[in-house]
Amino acid sequence: MSPVIRKNPRQSEVERRTGETQVKVALNLDGTGKHDCQTGIGFLDHMLAQLAYHGLLDLEVRAAGDLQVDPHHTVEDVGLALGEAFFQALGDCKGIVRMGSAYAPMDESLAFACADFSGRPYAVVQAEWHAPQIGMLPTSLITHFWESLAVTARANLHLCVLAGRDDHHQCEALFKAAGRAIDAAIRLEPRRQGQIPSTKGTL
Repeated sequence: MSPVIRKNPRQSEVERRTGETQVKVALNLDGTGKHDCQTGIGFLDHMLAQLAYHGLLDLEVRAAGDLQVDPHHTVEDVGLALGEAFFQALGDCKGIVRMGSAYAPMDESLAFACADFSGRPYAVVQAEWHAPQIGMLPTSLITHFWESLAVTARANLHLCVLAGRDDHHQCEALFKAAGRAIDAAIRLEPRRQGQIPSTKGTL
C-alpha cells in the first residue's frame, strides 16, 4: 500500500498497485452515501454502490485489472484496498461504537451482517448461490471479497444470507446489510470520547 493522504479526520485515500491491478479508493466515513465506483465489473460496482449508500459512506473506487484473465485479481485487490481505507480512516478507533449489526430484506431475500472493528481480522460468509456468477462477478468471489476487506480493515465480519431464491437479490441484501452494520459500528459515541472501545485499553 502507498502512504495514505489524510485530508481530514475519518477520511482516507489508498492506492494499491500490483502487476495485475491498479486500484484507487477514496473513503469518507462521515459521508452521505455518495458513490462513484468503476472497477470494470458492473455487478461489483452495483454492490459497492449499495454498501456506500446504505452505509452513509462517500466512496470513490477506480480499478483497472487483468479482466482478460478473469475477475479474481480485481475483486481481491478492490477488497484489500477498501479494507485498508477503512483502517486508515478509523485511525486509532477512539470513540467509535466498534460493533454493529443489521438485517436487510430484498423481495424474497433476507440477509444479516455483523461488524466488529476489533483489530482482529476474521470473516465468515454463509450463503448458498444458485448460479456460478451474477453478471460478470463469479459468486465464488463474493466471500473472497469480504475476506480480503476484513484482513486489511482488521475487522471481524459475519455475513449471512438467511433466505432467498434470486442470487442478485441475495447478494444485494448482503451488501446493504453490511453497509448498515458498518455504519452502526463506526459511528462516534459521545459517551466514549477519546476512549479506545475495549476493556483492554487497546485494539
